[in-house]
Amino acid sequence: MANDVKPTRKNLMAIEDRIELSERGHGTLEKKRDGLIMEFMDILDKAQDVRGNLADDYEAAQQKINMARAMEGDVAVRGAAAALEEHPEITTESKNIMGVVVPQIESSRVTKSLDQRGYGIMGTSARIDEAAEAYEDLLQSIILAAEVETAMKKMLREIETTKRRVNALEFKLLPELYENQEYIEQKLEEQEREETFRLKKIKEKKEAEEKEARETADETEPESEDETELEQATADDD
Repeated sequence: MANDVKPTRKNLMAIEDRIELSERGHGTLEKKRDGLIMEFMDILDKAQDVRGNLADDYEAAQQKINMARAMEGDVAVRGAAAALEEHPEITTESKNIMGVVVPQIESSRVTKSLDQRGYGIMGTSARIDEAAEAYEDLLQSIILAAEVETAMKKMLREIETTKRRVNALEFKLLPELYENQEYIEQKLEEQEREETFRLKKIKEKKEAEEKEARETADETEPESEDETELEQATADDD
């Protein structure tokens, strides 16, 4: 690639500007990458806790619903579930983490009191109440897990994208720019040396010509004096 660049001072200045800009961009992207990794590690720790809680809540909900089915029967459990009138509402917003937009999930009407579940208190037992409460807790855990998992995936994609950009600058663009800079500097130095050598030769040639001219003038000057004396002697004889 270096051989394709014309070795001019204008190109050298342009490459130096690109190097400066690329180095600043490289530093900024490195800071962003490191910040994203730190944020990702925090989310990862949270995700591990959320996953553990989700597994525990799921197991507890299964135990409660199985107990309710065993004590009350499937018909009573299905009837209680069908009596629900107000369903949970899920709304999503967004927040910015190091330039990455991640979802923020808000839920309402998930946890309900006994009179909000729709089924009659007198017609059901505490087993159904416990199962309903366990599944409400499970739904809360699922919503939180969805938020954390989505944020973690988006952060991971942004980290990979940033790492590729850092590597592209560090291992491809900057080395090529450094190579072009070195190539142009070497060519300009060669041209400067050649120009200096050419000027030196011109100066030496000019000095040699001037010296030869002086020597020629010195050789011809005595002859002129002899001729003048001869002419004077001839004039005297006459």
